[in-house]
Amino acid sequence: MSTELKNVQQGQDWTKPMSQGQFDFMSKVLNAPSPIGFEAAMSYGVIKPEFESFMPESWAVHQFKGTASIVFDSHPGRDDLTSVMIIGHADKIRMQVRKIDDDGKVWINTDSFLPTTLIGHEVKVFCQDPDTAGAYKVIEHCTVEALGAIHFSTPGQRTGEQGIKPESIYLELHMHGEDRKAQVEALGLRAGDPILLDRPIKRGVAADTFYGAYLDNGLGCFSVTEIARALASEKLDNIRVLYTIATHEEIGRFGSTQVVGELKPDILIATDVNHDYEAAPGIGPRNMNPLKMGQGFTVGRGSVASEFIVQLLQNVCDEKGIPCQLDFSGRDMGTDGMAAALAGVDSAAITIGYPIRNMHTSSESAHTGDLLAAIEAIKELLRHFNNLNGGTGITRDCLKNSHIRLDNL
Repeated sequence: MSTELKNVQQGQDWTKPMSQGQFDFMSKVLNAPSPIGFEAAMSYGVIKPEFESFMPESWAVHQFKGTASIVFDSHPGRDDLTSVMIIGHADKIRMQVRKIDDDGKVWINTDSFLPTTLIGHEVKVFCQDPDTAGAYKVIEHCTVEALGAIHFSTPGQRTGEQGIKPESIYLELHMHGEDRKAQVEALGLRAGDPILLDRPIKRGVAADTFYGAYLDNGLGCFSVTEIARALASEKLDNIRVLYTIATHEEIGRFGSTQVVGELKPDILIATDVNHDYEAAPGIGPRNMNPLKMGQGFTVGRGSVASEFIVQLLQNVCDEKGIPCQLDFSGRDMGTDGMAAALAGVDSAAITIGYPIRNMHTSSESAHTGDLLAAIEAIKELLRHFNNLNGGTGITRDCLKNSHIRLDNL
């Protein structure tokens, strides 16, 4: 399988700069304030209106009681068709208010952020509006701090031998005067309020790159939408596609597990970020697969991934000249591709990724070509599913009877 951009078919979408209109929509998706547990800002506020602008009237929308996950169903009620669920997750890792101190410091947790990457960054706090029952508001122009100044640090921190502990992280709201705790509480802050980095994406220095916070995993949700937009008019009537925006991935893939458990897709495709291992600093001794940003999307093998679906996707990419890179997983794919296994649902699953740098920081960076290649590959895979068996479509028996055999070599 080709892994070099020089081998792709010239003139295809993934070899061109992403259009400004598409980049603006991607920015809108990534900028949606959708911390874990508050994902409706992306799934309902951005994605749902976008789907409604292009999806046929025959499609249906599935909504859920416990989460803001949402599914756009191309053939509602057609249980006879083989169903394919494509998942991106809308939740963003967040910080949370832990404690408000008498001096006005707001102590926070750091969730899946490395504490040292947070210091000095501007953030937004989302809390209930004390003046309007049931309404929320955003507080901007806050920063994340830990030491206050180098003058108050330990010798080990000054030399880099000692790090910063998560429990040392607090929010600077610039309160002064008397009753600073009361001043903070008057703003509406309470324990558990979510906090997001204030870092919209921008185009990078190198061609076709971009950077900012929360590429993980607004990129997956953007991809799901773009795939649906392109295929909505094609009437793929031999398969049922479930375009899914899930929640709670970052704390255990609970949203996708719930959705998969309810809709029970036959094929599950997770689309999420991956690592650019080749450029990752200091991990040489780990001997990781040298995935590279700008060299195509990634396809995971191992764990619960269906080797049959992986091979179909490889064949499609080879035929169309779409650049991709093979990755591996051991016990856990680390994405919503695990949702069927976790839900106890019989699905053939794969995971597709975009190799990014600086994951879970304020400066995640990626290449638009990798993203566009993944979108094109999934589109072509769905077309392939639709045209199998002489144009009648892939069947459940195809999945049951195509497991790779190693005993007849």
